[in-house]
Amino acid sequence: MLGIQQVFRALGLAVVGAMHPRMLWLSFRPFLIVAFMWGIFIWLIWSPTLEFLRVFLTTSIFTRWIQDVLTYVGLEEARAWVAPLFLVMMLIPLISVSLLVFIAFSTVPAIVDNVSRQSAYQDLEIKKGGGIFGSFVHTIWSALLCLTLIILTLPVWWIPPLVAFLPPLLWGWLTMRLMSYDVLAKHASAEERNILLENYRWPLLGMGIAAGMLGAVPTFFWATSALALVLFPFVSFVALWIYSIIFVFAALWFTHFLLDALKDLRQSNPSSTPLFIDMDNPPNAQ
Repeated sequence: MLGIQQVFRALGLAVVGAMHPRMLWLSFRPFLIVAFMWGIFIWLIWSPTLEFLRVFLTTSIFTRWIQDVLTYVGLEEARAWVAPLFLVMMLIPLISVSLLVFIAFSTVPAIVDNVSRQSAYQDLEIKKGGGIFGSFVHTIWSALLCLTLIILTLPVWWIPPLVAFLPPLLWGWLTMRLMSYDVLAKHASAEERNILLENYRWPLLGMGIAAGMLGAVPTFFWATSALALVLFPFVSFVALWIYSIIFVFAALWFTHFLLDALKDLRQSNPSSTPLFIDMDNPPNAQ
């Protein structure tokens, strides 16, 4: 597969780089900001929203069957956990996506600057194929698309065959879109970015899904543990920091891979910034 060696090389560099104190701080900073914002929001809405959900789940014709099924199978005590579980299931995607968006928009540029100062990338010309406005629009649009897909697929997330790959696939797709754009925004031209995203789309998606699978671990504990439901406002902060570390690691992985791919692209096309071409079938191979 195209780029498989670069994928594992970048993975090793990302693992080492994620342990650096500066990278740990870059994971802690967005965690503090997002946790503060969501902490206030959850504190304000937790009790009234739970009360609304309890009434809705017991009176609505669309959801009353859940309570009836639990009673029928002898799990009446579990009915008390239905409303908190629904609320947690709604909050988890929102919190996770908001953190990823914040890291992509505010932290990835700092990670790219840090990595690009390494000797392997110091000679890369800066072409600024993307700017702050473009990054903002791309980030918000990608996040809205992802949230729409989450809302549409959320009812089937807990079906055993689907829970194993639907959340990682969605997180992977969003991670790939956000990281790829922001990593290349400073150094690559728009044409170079299009070439790299086309030729390396499968390795990039695989990297995103791998990061999404790592992110699914705290999500699974978050949404299935009774202790996590009882202590949700506190457990959510711990899970949020784990997410932050995973997203920073993913940013390092994408940065090493894409900057290396950009360097190879320019070495194979040294004369200019090319229009889009298929690197698997270059013109001189016709």
